[in-house]
Amino acid sequence: MTVRDLPNGVAVVGAGRMGVGIAHAFLVRGCAVEVRDTSPAALQRGIDATRKSVRRTAQKYAHFDEEQALARLSAGLGMEALPAVDLVVEAVPELPELKKEVLAAVSAAVPATTVVATNTSSISISELAAAVSEPRRFLGMHFFNPVPVSRLVEVIRGDLTSDETVATVGRWIAGIRKSSITVDDRPGFATSRLGVATGLEAIRMLEEGVASASDIDAGMELGYGYPIGPLRLTDLVGLDVRLEIAEYCSAYYGARFEPPRLMRELVAAGELGRKSGVGFYDWSDPDHPVARPLPERGIVTAIERA
Repeated sequence: MTVRDLPNGVAVVGAGRMGVGIAHAFLVRGCAVEVRDTSPAALQRGIDATRKSVRRTAQKYAHFDEEQALARLSAGLGMEALPAVDLVVEAVPELPELKKEVLAAVSAAVPATTVVATNTSSISISELAAAVSEPRRFLGMHFFNPVPVSRLVEVIRGDLTSDETVATVGRWIAGIRKSSITVDDRPGFATSRLGVATGLEAIRMLEEGVASASDIDAGMELGYGYPIGPLRLTDLVGLDVRLEIAEYCSAYYGARFEPPRLMRELVAAGELGRKSGVGFYDWSDPDHPVARPLPERGIVTAIERA
């Protein structure tokens, strides 16, 4: 690995679960990383979580220098006076207008040579590119949850993204020991489109009483080699996030991405998965989630659905 294989500094905008994971991925490979957020409380939670994540890496690998890694971590509020870095990754919630607002502020604060990326899992890169001043150096970097153990980053090129930017980002992804795929800009891209489709069908099966959440997940894990079942994954991503993606895709692809009734009901009740403590699983013990009995309000038959 050479110096060119890693960006000369990274700023991560958004100190939530994904932002923390992205910061960790670059920190442990030797990059200086600054985490930004507009909320002091959210920023502090994100920094604390990043430190905890780095500490776990140090406990796992005897040769890893925790002190040096944490010395490369910094924090800042807002978008002003962003550090001079090669890469800024926006990782705020999956809301188009919010992302545009943040990307516009980032674009105004960094040099024209900085690569600006969005961690969106479904929103059009070309649509978001309207908010940045250098669309040739803008693209999607879709990291997967949980970032520290995931092996893939989906790179999405917008209509104006340059080949040089795609190549540079691909090299940086390899530099943090992950693999990348490159896809064109379509709603849901490749991975979210397939992942959400599987997740929605699993929820429909749960609605119909085909099997329990744990058995549906075990079927995909043991039968198809999934590292985590579609319902538990939906809990990890967040039912509200998956609902937003499904609605975005259904507007483009039609009824096959229409969110199931059970999904809408759980989100309306604030049962969003791991982050709320309950979803398809009870997350009272985050390391050992337990599948919940199906709420009676969610049971429907295939005939009723038709």
